[in-house]
Amino acid sequence: MKEFIQNLPKAELHLHIEGTLEPEMMFELAQRNKIDLPYKSVSEVREAYNFADLQSFLDLYYQGSQVLQKEQDFYDLTWAYLQKAVSQNVRHTEIFFDPQSHTSRGIAFETAYQGIYQALEDGKAKLGISSQLILSFLRDRSAEEAFATLEQALPYKDTIPAVGLDSAEQGNPPSKFKEVFARAQAEGFLTVAHAGEEGPPEYIWEAIKLLNVSRIDHGVRSTENPELLNYLADKQIPLTVCPLSNVELKVFDSMDKHNLKKLLNLGICATVNSDDPSYFGGYVSENYQAAQEALDLTKQELYQLAKNSFQASFLSPESKHKLIAELDDYCHVLDRVS
Repeated sequence: MKEFIQNLPKAELHLHIEGTLEPEMMFELAQRNKIDLPYKSVSEVREAYNFADLQSFLDLYYQGSQVLQKEQDFYDLTWAYLQKAVSQNVRHTEIFFDPQSHTSRGIAFETAYQGIYQALEDGKAKLGISSQLILSFLRDRSAEEAFATLEQALPYKDTIPAVGLDSAEQGNPPSKFKEVFARAQAEGFLTVAHAGEEGPPEYIWEAIKLLNVSRIDHGVRSTENPELLNYLADKQIPLTVCPLSNVELKVFDSMDKHNLKKLLNLGICATVNSDDPSYFGGYVSENYQAAQEALDLTKQELYQLAKNSFQASFLSPESKHKLIAELDDYCHVLDRVS
């Protein structure tokens, strides 16, 4: 089963590029940029990865981002992720980046954008992995700051197809950013939003009704609201679920308590993703593997999760069809592997 998962053609749709910063690269970039870290070793950094909740993770996440200073740093970070993704047969990835976590410390929007974008372009040419970039607003900052970030992104909107909403969910409902998202949509951006991770199901409703999102990032608390579940299934609004992240951040006490299998069996377009893999103990294949073992997912269910990942992407219908055909070929449409 592990080999089946590793080689399964798949897309990753919920990945924060800053969350792929491995401790080894953190030290390498700190040395390159002459930044003092509050850790003496890689092992000491890893020991700090014991989170009580989302906020305790975010504190370390933003601290780690301090080492990202130059365009080359962002390129190297993105390139390392793409190589890892390709090794797990990720055929397409849609990557979040958080400009405000960089501009707030004096790093130009263009510096982060250019480094990430150039790596994604090289990934297409040299590694054969397609990709798209999603700008995420930090929801624990003001709507005014989000508007300013959107303005900075406008010159690059042809290469940034969507905007999203992430960071500390509690007390920061999607409704706070209704006007920002309306402006983004008027400029041609698609929209997604983190909702229903730590926040209540009402935040998922707000993201759908007020932000007009194409998909919900996380969304696992939707099971608390039967009407919402029916709506998600009926409208096929995708959920980008991150199993290891959910357990690490205490959204679920353990993987066998996770509701991924329930969501899938309800006909919801659930997908598997790694969120911030450096901090949560695994990239996308490790997330599939952990969920498969704990929830006893069948090959048919794994196939459906991978198919959902292509269906839920922002790829063209033609590209989706091609990748799903590749998936079908790999699984022999499951009649010979089930």
